[in-house]
Amino acid sequence: MNTSVNGSRDSIPLNPLGGKIGKTFAYILIFVVSLVGNLFIAMVVFKTKKLRRPINFFIVNMAMSDLLSPIFLFPSELTKLYAGSWLISGPFGQALCKLVYFLADVSAAVSIQSLVLIAGDRFVAVVFPLRSPLISPKLCPFFILVTWVFSMAFCWSYLFAQIGQLYCEMQWNNAFEEPSSTEKFFFITFFVLRYIAFALLIILYSVILIKLKSQKIPGEQSVNAEQQRARRNRNVLKMAIAIVLGFALCWLPFSFFSLQMFFANDSRLVHYWSITRFMAFSNGAINPCICFIFSGNYRQGFKNLFTGFRAVQE
Repeated sequence: MNTSVNGSRDSIPLNPLGGKIGKTFAYILIFVVSLVGNLFIAMVVFKTKKLRRPINFFIVNMAMSDLLSPIFLFPSELTKLYAGSWLISGPFGQALCKLVYFLADVSAAVSIQSLVLIAGDRFVAVVFPLRSPLISPKLCPFFILVTWVFSMAFCWSYLFAQIGQLYCEMQWNNAFEEPSSTEKFFFITFFVLRYIAFALLIILYSVILIKLKSQKIPGEQSVNAEQQRARRNRNVLKMAIAIVLGFALCWLPFSFFSLQMFFANDSRLVHYWSITRFMAFSNGAINPCICFIFSGNYRQGFKNLFTGFRAVQE
């Protein structure tokens, strides 16, 4: 991907000062919301007993992966925006540059796997309500560890790629013996971790929605345990689907233009690729907002968190 962008770098006009200021403000806003929002998601879940369930543990896993972008990627983006180059030279600078790209892709891979685990958990809870949960709370740490190990193994090539002398950009000559292997790697990465995963999500949530639609909608005054469970499933499902849609809107356009840039090597797509790349960055700030908007338990946990802080100060 980055070799395609390198070839068209000279044809891209420098950003005017107003554009740089606008991008800086947008990056800082996403940085702050991502950092603060995802940290609060983790704190709320672990401080609220009723939220300590598999679906919320996987949401926390997404939140922790979303922290990688503001911590590693945004500072490097701002550095290149104003300095036009990677300021850290030598072996340490090369290692840090590789780590930035490596962790950015690991973050996306962990997030999509967490979405699949959430969908699987909701599928069993709705379609097979009498069965035990697909993933028990005790097994959650194991599955969370698997998402990170698999993602790091899948993105290993970033650690072997060469780094440009001036710019922090990947050059894939050392990562693969044959040039065609690079294309295969990127195609498999996008196909498996984006399109197959989203196809699976669409199938699972379609079955869940059909199942819920066939159930009787509980009345407002009903106290029946089965009806309460169905209502709770609907509320949780709304939040889960909103997170999936947010991820799709942020990442699928970037995936599409990245493939176009890599295989077509068309410099005319650079502008659109930059816009979709920024959209992908923003997903880390959108997820915590979705959780607090769609879940009353998260909002209440957030209030309790601040109530506890005030009590400690008093």
